[in-house]
Amino acid sequence: MRMHSDQLHVDVNTARRLIGEQFAQWQDRPVSAVATDGTVNAIFRIGDDLCARFPLQGEDADQVRTLLEAQASAGTELGSCSPFATPAPVALGNPGHGFPLPWSVQTWIPGHVADARSLAASSAFAEDLATLIGALRGADTKGRRFSGTGRGGSLPDHDGWMETCFQESENLLDVDRLRRLWAEFRELPGAGTDVMCHGDLIPANLLVQDGRLVGVLDGGGFGPADPSLDLVAAWHLFDAEAREDLRQSLGCGRFEWSRGQAWAFVQAMGLLWYYRESNPGMSALGRSTLSRILDDVRP
Repeated sequence: MRMHSDQLHVDVNTARRLIGEQFAQWQDRPVSAVATDGTVNAIFRIGDDLCARFPLQGEDADQVRTLLEAQASAGTELGSCSPFATPAPVALGNPGHGFPLPWSVQTWIPGHVADARSLAASSAFAEDLATLIGALRGADTKGRRFSGTGRGGSLPDHDGWMETCFQESENLLDVDRLRRLWAEFRELPGAGTDVMCHGDLIPANLLVQDGRLVGVLDGGGFGPADPSLDLVAAWHLFDAEAREDLRQSLGCGRFEWSRGQAWAFVQAMGLLWYYRESNPGMSALGRSTLSRILDDVRP
């Protein structure tokens, strides 16, 4: 089932032809589809150490190429300051064989996608996340500020999207309670000076080995934002005790912590209803995150 009304299709045969024709050095490598809960790209392994990422949405090839180039630059910048492994950009491919957009090739990082159920009480993983977030916050913004789109700027800017989410969730959640909570979240004090953030620290973008963080994926959004933005990981991953470990490790104040909770709320509200049928894993993440927030609301 398609996740998006304008979703593009690419199968392993198309991916194999495009990779083989455009990059002769990889034409003899096996190409295989990667099953993920991802919502932005279809991913294919190229041998043992590379992967191709095909955008699932987009109409203008030039705009998509510009976006992929910007993401590659951001990913390289993330890799320069992350204490954990990140994919390195390798190449950009061209449209062909019915696939209308450019696509990218990255290095493959070994590890398993984080499982919120097994890590919910892990103080060790909370410490790893604190190490990651602290390192990203310490990176140079080079005078840049939040770009003005998506999560990471002003909470009230998301009023329209939240209203859509509330309407779509009427038969799924206690929307009256959630509206009251959003009314409090949107009044939180501003964040202050932007810092560098990953921007999407959901479990699917964190790789684990033996219960410890070993890799960070999807760094194309790395950039300046509200310092609390990456705290969404606390609510996506951890129960109360491990969340407190993360908070203490980072030295988060009351309002910073609550803004992180608010950004997790914004993200989770969209995940639950939008992907309810097309991507049950993402929908379940939205539900579990909202449950954690509602169990411990301190705006």
